[in-house]
Amino acid sequence: MKRQESLKIFVLAPMFAALTAAGAFIKLPLPWVPLTLQTLLVFLSGLILGSRGGALSQILYISIGLVGLPIFAGGGGPAYVLSPTFGYLVAFIPAAFVIGLFSERDGFVWSGVGVLIGLIIVYIVGIPYLYFSVNYILGKEMTILNALKLGFFVPIWGDLIKSGVALGIFYSAKSVLSLPVSKR
Repeated sequence: MKRQESLKIFVLAPMFAALTAAGAFIKLPLPWVPLTLQTLLVFLSGLILGSRGGALSQILYISIGLVGLPIFAGGGGPAYVLSPTFGYLVAFIPAAFVIGLFSERDGFVWSGVGVLIGLIIVYIVGIPYLYFSVNYILGKEMTILNALKLGFFVPIWGDLIKSGVALGIFYSAKSVLSLPVSKR
């Protein structure tokens, strides 16, 4: 990685961590899994910063929240690992990484595929964690079908829209800015 690229990522990764935190507070409250702007910013972190920078931004975001700053949609602190939505947050790291890998290949199709795979990663980790947390940590009863309904079928439409918006922002910014991902 070039020195200038490293410097851009060093500056932009904390910025995307802060933006992801801000996105947690722009939300439509739904049962168990609120619809926030976090995923839009996770997508953009991978697209703009590439694999390492995108993952780094999400590692920073989760670390700051777990230290105790209330930057998650439902608060913060170490006990947040028991929250039903924590699985979605953990999935932000590999999602941003994978999105970045695909965006580094260049081309709208690769970036779009990366965003869709990143979104799938968020759901593959988030839904089982939601189910487990509600049933075994909170001691409430949730069927797998309800976990799928509340954790996938309700929010997927908003996340697909956010995917398109992220790609639009990325390609608009790409034509104007020198973005820090490799192979550009």
